[in-house]
Amino acid sequence: MSAMGAREPRSLAIANQKGGVGKTTTAINLGTALASIGERVLVIDLDSQGNASTGLGISIEGRARTSFDVLTGGASLFECAQPTAVPGLSVVPANADLVGIESTLTDQNRAFRLRDALAALNAHLRNVPPEQSFNYILIDCPPSLNLLTLNAMTAADAVLVPVQCEFFALEGISQLKETIDQIRGTLNPALEIQGVVLTMHDARTALSKEVADNVRAFFGAKVYETIIPRNTRVAEAPSHGKPILLYDFDCAGSQAYIKLATEIIERERQNQAA
Repeated sequence: MSAMGAREPRSLAIANQKGGVGKTTTAINLGTALASIGERVLVIDLDSQGNASTGLGISIEGRARTSFDVLTGGASLFECAQPTAVPGLSVVPANADLVGIESTLTDQNRAFRLRDALAALNAHLRNVPPEQSFNYILIDCPPSLNLLTLNAMTAADAVLVPVQCEFFALEGISQLKETIDQIRGTLNPALEIQGVVLTMHDARTALSKEVADNVRAFFGAKVYETIIPRNTRVAEAPSHGKPILLYDFDCAGSQAYIKLATEIIERERQNQAA
């Protein structure tokens, strides 16, 4: 295991019902950055578009077992996890099968499918060597507050919220916070907001600074100091099936995600010590 010591993986749902804010980009590149500094990471793709899977180099044909199989009980998370080109980073891929998950899962426990799968994974990991285990599980949620996002938040230890530095950034944030509060009150009492990450920041514009200030005013200390800049190389990387750290390690986007990963680990250490 890493320097954080042996423990169950810390599971973070990367969620914001607004599309285009950088959820998948954050899942891919934060996972890569964490792996690059010694953590073992599993990304669970819960979006029917499967963009996190594509961005980590998993072809459509290579997704024989997916998160749909996990949620429907056809396979375990451990069976579905695939290694990526990044040492220490695995992914449970997704495909279009997830489009039909609402009609497929009709039982009373349908919001707990991922939670139960994570519990089974944790039980399995207690009996494997450290190099086969995970320190972090990142759950890439779809851009809506649907059954998939509900499963993610019910299963996760905490929520990581990407917020784009643009005019409509705060639109829906209060709704997301209300949803998190509702899930904490009913389905997952331990759920918390682990942090808020500002994405697509353009230091040249007054608008980006204004949005960043407003988000910090709303969330306070929950907002990470690290800000992810708007960066052409970050936008290009998924089309090559690579995280930004493999596509262009030296660019500003790569260095920002490494800084974010370090900040997240430090915040986790502080939480454990508290």
